Amino acid sequence: MKVTIYTDGAARGNPEGPGGYGTVLQYIDAKGMLHEREYSAGYKKTTNNRMELMAVIIGLEALTKPCEVEVISDSKYVTDAFNQHWIDGWLKKNWKTSTNKPVKNIDLWKRLLAAKGQHLVTFTWVKGHDGHPENERCDMLATTAADGSELLDDYVQEMV
Repeated sequence: MKVTIYTDGAARGNPEGPGGYGTVLQYIDAKGMLHEREYSAGYKKTTNNRMELMAVIIGLEALTKPCEVEVISDSKYVTDAFNQHWIDGWLKKNWKTSTNKPVKNIDLWKRLLAAKGQHLVTFTWVKGHDGHPENERCDMLATTAADGSELLDDYVQEMV
């Protein structure tokens, strides 16, 4: 099955303010019918990059069987990590950057890799706030979640 996952993250007062993610998952069934699901949640204290990662993770974790997936994101942080093969370098260097500093958000990168594992995933970057309908929906979901009253705790598990 082919699935398209649109994602966006937002943070108010980035870094370390309230934030949220928005995810729109789309697929066409055997009868040619379009199906969509939306996911979003807000967090009390987080960063934009963590919310960008969460948006992708939630979309991939929602899939119940192996799929061919296109993730469409306005986050160069996410798309370049795969398209520019940063993630491969980080893994080879035991989660260190090219300057030998610890990679930020290791907990979420590991979760993303686990969620991605059974799928064939490609990452496509789109310019944010440029009128792309699904990207605009994801932005609305993310910002609405960030501005919500029932915010979750974001437990950062950085390696020291």
